[in-house]
Amino acid sequence: MAEFTIRMADERGRVQEQVQTAATAEELRARFIQAGYHVFSVKARGGMGGGAKRKVKLEPFLIFNQQFLTLIRAGLPILGSLEMLGKIQKNEHFSAQLEDVCARVRTGESLSDAFEAQSGFPLMYTTTLLAGERSGNLLEVLERYVSFQRVSLALRKKLIGSLIYPGVLMVLVFGLMTFMFTVVVPKFAELYDQMGSKLPAITTMLLDFGKMLQHNILYILAVVAAVAFVFYRYAKTDGGRDRIDGIRIKMPIFGNIWLKYQVALFARTLSTLLTGGLPLVPSLETGARSISSRRVSKAVMDSIDTVREGKSLADSLSKTNVFPSLATEMITVGEQTGALPQMLNSVAEFFEEDVATALSAALSLIEPLILIIMGVVVVFILISLYLPIFSLGQTSGS
Repeated sequence: MAEFTIRMADERGRVQEQVQTAATAEELRARFIQAGYHVFSVKARGGMGGGAKRKVKLEPFLIFNQQFLTLIRAGLPILGSLEMLGKIQKNEHFSAQLEDVCARVRTGESLSDAFEAQSGFPLMYTTTLLAGERSGNLLEVLERYVSFQRVSLALRKKLIGSLIYPGVLMVLVFGLMTFMFTVVVPKFAELYDQMGSKLPAITTMLLDFGKMLQHNILYILAVVAAVAFVFYRYAKTDGGRDRIDGIRIKMPIFGNIWLKYQVALFARTLSTLLTGGLPLVPSLETGARSISSRRVSKAVMDSIDTVREGKSLADSLSKTNVFPSLATEMITVGEQTGALPQMLNSVAEFFEEDVATALSAALSLIEPLILIIMGVVVVFILISLYLPIFSLGQTSGS
């Protein structure tokens, strides 16, 4: 999808200019002509015109869906609700996407297809809309999706909140070390050069390192930035995502937390889709594409073939050797009792609570560890810098 600026006039002759998304300029022109507009020009926008994909942020999207659900529940038509919400959006890109959705719905396109034609909307959202349209119960399906979004956002905020303090602490430690090696240590180096006395080996090593860092700090930062950029580009490739996710899952402590978080997200997604009336296999496909972990996603996709053969979901997931045994055991109970969506919700709740508890415990150990390491480094630097002064004092006293 690309962004275009379209200049047109409606049936009353009012000229207006809008930013719309479409595959081609011809498609956009035809769409608005069919809707009854007189199109003057369609021009590709700079910057986003290359079809760059911009994801919709979770919190504004939740607010939009809450408002959308409230308007529909109040009896307003879907098209009128979308038009109203599109006008009040502060994000121009999101507003343009909603206008494009309205234009597509106005020409007879389904709501799910109209949202799917946009870039950046979650796959689960368009699939949920499709399930609601097929079952004729769009309102109830939207309610379930909004509930799902609320829980996901609350968990994400909780996890991010847990990481703020250690992150700030790491930045302060890095800033202190940089200040010590680029400002304090070189000052001592100048002082000892003027004195001309023989320095202990530990002091000489520290001063040489400080001088090197001061003279080459810009080059070092440039190399770090280049490495970070190469890593970022590599992480965007399929091979890079697979390898990074494999390393992330194998990490001690945090790897298990990451795996449980992805399993919880998958379980809640699958529960929401099944409750909305979607069959198991399409729900599994959507759930696999909705999670970040490539390892977990691949395991779910591998299990789909086994499910198609008639085997149970729990056995299929268990054979992948990725899902925790507790999750597959709970899914087994859900399948045997005919309450799979409810049991998947229980799986999600259990693992979400486990993730929050484990992360808090891990961070409570890491925070003092960071402070201890910082203290050891600072003490080492101070001893190295002041050791010659203590030696001179002892020599003068004797």
